[in-house]
Amino acid sequence: MTEKRRPKLKRLPINRLIPNMLTISALCAGMTAINFASREMWEASVFAIVVAAILDGLDGRVARMLNAQSKFGAELDSLSDFISFGVAPPMILYFWVLEDAGRVGWVFVLFFSVCMALRLARFNTALEDPNKQAWENNFFTGVPAPAGALLIMYPLVLSFMFGDGFFRSPYMAGLFLSVIGGLMVSRFPTFSFKKAKVPAPYVLPVMIAVGLFVAFLVSAPWAMLSVIGAIYLGSIPLSFQSYKKWQKRAEAGDLDDDDDIDLDSAEQDDANRT
Repeated sequence: MTEKRRPKLKRLPINRLIPNMLTISALCAGMTAINFASREMWEASVFAIVVAAILDGLDGRVARMLNAQSKFGAELDSLSDFISFGVAPPMILYFWVLEDAGRVGWVFVLFFSVCMALRLARFNTALEDPNKQAWENNFFTGVPAPAGALLIMYPLVLSFMFGDGFFRSPYMAGLFLSVIGGLMVSRFPTFSFKKAKVPAPYVLPVMIAVGLFVAFLVSAPWAMLSVIGAIYLGSIPLSFQSYKKWQKRAEAGDLDDDDDIDLDSAEQDDANRT
């Protein structure tokens, strides 16, 4: 009697694993941020969340470039994002100041984490919406997960520059957790720049601006993060106005072919994004 041979496991090329490696690295960065916060290493904890956000911004694009999208990668990305952006940032604020507020402080932490879970679940569900128009991919519904995670740490970042006197307050931290958490689950449209195109004459100025941005980020990271946060918060009302203009053009049938986005392509790009 011959023994049955076990089926050989399918070998995957290393390039198909790179996006998942980036996702797992983002997860590790988020967990490390909690570790830093438990030891009162506040600057290191914020930096770890920034690293997690950068890695989260790369994994989906790398997956598309390498043609390595997968259902497994999408599920792994959502779980990683919940830890890195829905658990780690509010826990940092809890260790920093909300622990002194007792049960009320913990309620704010739970509220934000629940909002993050709902936001991620809604995002994944929206990818399967057959009625979604192509132009709507110019916008997120609500504040995206990485932006929400960085925005709630705004008081902590400001305290690095101006001291703890005003910003290290459970009221301030609770305000940011509740407002940003509400914006994440809201229907408020916010800009999505993943499909933005740079006209040819502006490519060189944009590259110079990116170089200056990196230089300032390295030399004065907290000031730059504060400026970025302020600009993003200021862009939210503008995104609402822009969304309404697109909506009116769509209802009037005034959209050109160049204004539309390939929906299938956008969904593939979002397969590993939130």
